Amino acid sequence: MPRLGLHSLAFTPLWKPEEADRLLPPILDHGVRVIETPLLDPRTYNSESTRKVADRYQVEIVCSLGLPAELDIVRNGDDAVEFLEIALSAARNAGSGSLSGVTYGTIGKTSGGPPNQAELDAACRLVERVSVAAKRLGMRLGLEPCNRYETHLLNTAKQTAEIIERVGAENVFIHLDTYHMNIEEPGMQEGFADAGEHLGYVHLSESNRGVPGKGAMNWPDVFEGLAEVGFDGSMTLESFVYLAPEIASGLAIWRPVAERPEDVIEVGLPFIIEAAGKAGITFET
Repeated sequence: MPRLGLHSLAFTPLWKPEEADRLLPPILDHGVRVIETPLLDPRTYNSESTRKVADRYQVEIVCSLGLPAELDIVRNGDDAVEFLEIALSAARNAGSGSLSGVTYGTIGKTSGGPPNQAELDAACRLVERVSVAAKRLGMRLGLEPCNRYETHLLNTAKQTAEIIERVGAENVFIHLDTYHMNIEEPGMQEGFADAGEHLGYVHLSESNRGVPGKGAMNWPDVFEGLAEVGFDGSMTLESFVYLAPEIASGLAIWRPVAERPEDVIEVGLPFIIEAAGKAGITFET
C-alpha cells in the first residue's frame, strides 16, 4: 500500500531532529508516514538523532540530494563517487533504505546543449559504481529526471530508464517528480508508463511548487497514471516553502510559492488524499 510523505522543506528551512517533537505531531495527524530530508551537507547531517526521531514516531526517512556544483561527473568522477558514498552512509545511519534525487549531476547546471556521449558514459559509470556501494549497505539508489532548465542530462522517465537498463543494477530506481513531468513528459500517464518497473519513488509537486490543488497540475491524470501502473511506493508532497540557499539558485525560485506557508500542509495534504482516493489509491495509515 502506498505511503504518504512530506518533504521537510515544506515545514522547516533546515531539518533539525531536535525540533521534531514540535513539528511532526500535527503533520503526522494528516496521515504522513514518510519524511524526506535533504542531505545538503552529508558530512554534518545528524544521522543518529534523525534515526531516533524515526523510531520514536514510526516514520520512514528518505534522504535526497543533488551533487555539489564543483563536482563535474566527467572530470571529477572519483570525487563524485566519494561524495555519494559519504551520503549513502549518512542516509543509512539515519535509517533510510535509499538515497535519491539528482544523484547523477548538479541541480541548475546545464551545458547549453543536449548531453554528449562523454557525459552519458560518465553518468553510467557513476551510477554503476555508486550502486555497488549502495548494495553493500543494503540500500537503493534513485535517479530523479529534472526539467530542461535544471539539467540537460536526464529530463524524462524514458531517458532515465535507458540509463538504468544500460547499467543493469537491480538496486537503482527512477524517482519521478510531477513538477518536472509537467514540463517534460507528453502526459503524466505516459511518463509513469515509461518508467515502468523502474519506478520507485514519486514527488507530488504542484505546477508552481506551491499548494497542491492551487495550481495548473492535472491531478486526476497524476493519480490515474499511478493507479494504472499499480505503483504502491511512497508518494511525497514536495513544496519549497522554505528554501536552503545552497539550492535556491539552481531551482530558480525567486518568490514565495504560497501566500500562506501553512496551506501546503493544511490544504495540500487533504487535497492529495482526496484526489488519490478518486483514482482508487488509499494511503497506508
